[in-house]
This record gives sequence, structure tokens and C-alpha cells, in this order.
Amino acid sequence: MQYPSSIGAIALAAGLTMAAAAQAFDDVKYPDWKGLWFRSVAGAPRFDTSKPRGLPQQAPLKPEFQKLYEASLADQAAGGQGNHTVYRCLPWGMPAMMNGYGTGIEFVVLPNVTYMLVDDGNDSVRRIFTDGRGFPDDFEPTFTGYSIGKWVDSDGDGKYDVLEVETRLLKGPRVYDNTGLMLHPDNNSIIHERIYLNKTNPNILHDEITVTDDALTRPWSVLKSYNRDPNPQPYWREDVCAEGNTHVYIGGENYMLSADGHLMPAKKGQQPPDLRYFNRTKQ
Repeated sequence: MQYPSSIGAIALAAGLTMAAAAQAFDDVKYPDWKGLWFRSVAGAPRFDTSKPRGLPQQAPLKPEFQKLYEASLADQAAGGQGNHTVYRCLPWGMPAMMNGYGTGIEFVVLPNVTYMLVDDGNDSVRRIFTDGRGFPDDFEPTFTGYSIGKWVDSDGDGKYDVLEVETRLLKGPRVYDNTGLMLHPDNNSIIHERIYLNKTNPNILHDEITVTDDALTRPWSVLKSYNRDPNPQPYWREDVCAEGNTHVYIGGENYMLSADGHLMPAKKGQQPPDLRYFNRTKQ
């Protein structure tokens, strides 16, 4: 007879805890970022949305990384993938996951953490901790990194309107977009953001991003903007990278799976992979 009463006590305690947490979280103090957000600039995703993709991005790269980028673009022009890695279903990570890919971004604002949900087949959840913690000493680096945020009341009206974020502890390889514009492989990137709603249109969200990275001659700052889907019940798409992916990566080379199910070269003159472990019948 003690079991039902114990369970009831636990349930009551849990309910009171949840109620207390709900009361403690005064969401009126926080901006309304609900809904589904899509990038506001048309065309293929890129880091600096004010400029075309490729060399016109004018990334402040050190000479050796400028050469690597030009080689990546040349390889892609010949049918390869260059330094682009996401075609193999690796995550975009930071900062490229903020480019706003096809499925959009959802923000979930809670008192101690803000979640960014990105269903792009490679990325899923980003957490921005706003509970006053510092960066950990024993954290295993991830593609999204570790993000510490602080809410700011920039206009003194008693409500938060800006989320300031610093992201560190990243791993790679990471690129700014699928042209193969890469970050330094030492992964010592530091990414600062200021995220806020447009003052005159609350259905536009801005993200000021500044990347400090050892492949750059100086910090690289851009402004990204997103539009809120007007549908109060938006369609939440699912994007699974591995589904229908025809890329086959073998021995440092990318091949393609043809429509008839055979391995084929991705570039003109590309040599086949090593078939030493396959039995080959003489014709």
C-alpha cells in the first residue's frame, strides 16, 4: 500500500517543481522568437549574404588559406567537391549552420538555455547557455561548439531584446559554406554573436556574427537576417542527409553512385578506387 502513496507524492512534488519553474520564468521579459525562421536573402546559402558566393565573398584569408580556397573552387569547377565536407553528411557546425538552410531554424527560449533547432540532415540542436556558467575545462569539442549567452536590455525598458553569445571549443573540419571556404584546422575559432529582432518589424531577426580564426588576417564580421514564417502552424520539414545521397567517398576520393546502381567517376579522368579485395573475373 505504500507504493501508490509514494508514487503520488513523487508526482505531486514533480508537479509543484514544474509549476514553480514556470512561475520563475517570466517570458514577458524575453523577446518573442517563436515560429519557423528562414534566411531572408535569396540564392544559395553563403556566409556574407551581402556578397555573391565564391571569391566575391572577399574573405580576409591568410595567403596560404587563400590558395587552398582557390584550389577548392578549381576542383569543384572540374567536378570535385574541393574542401566542402558536408556532402559526406558531416555537420556544418558553427558558424555555417546559421546560414539558414532549407528547413529553417526554430528558437526555444528558456531561462537557462536557448535552443536552436536546425533539421538540415547534418545539424540538429544548438544550445546557448544563459545561466551564468563559464566555459568548461573538460568539454569534448563538437561541431556546434560550446555557446555561452547573456541576455541584454539594450534600451532600458525592462525587457531583454538582445542575446549576446560567445562560442568556443569547436572541432572540424568546418567550412563557411559549400564552396569549401574553410576555417583553420586547429579549430581555435571564437565566434561572437548579437541576435535580436528588427526594431520596426518583429518578423525579421538579425544575427551579427564575428569570427576570429587563425586562417583569417582579421576578425570577419557579417550580418545575417531571417524572416518568420507567417503560418502560425508551419510545416516542419525533415531532411536526412544519408537518404538519397549518391556520393561515395573512398580513399580520399569522391565517386558517384549512378542511376543504374554502379560506381562512377565524379571528375573527368578520375582513376577507380583500389579493388584489391574484390575478385575480378578475367574476360
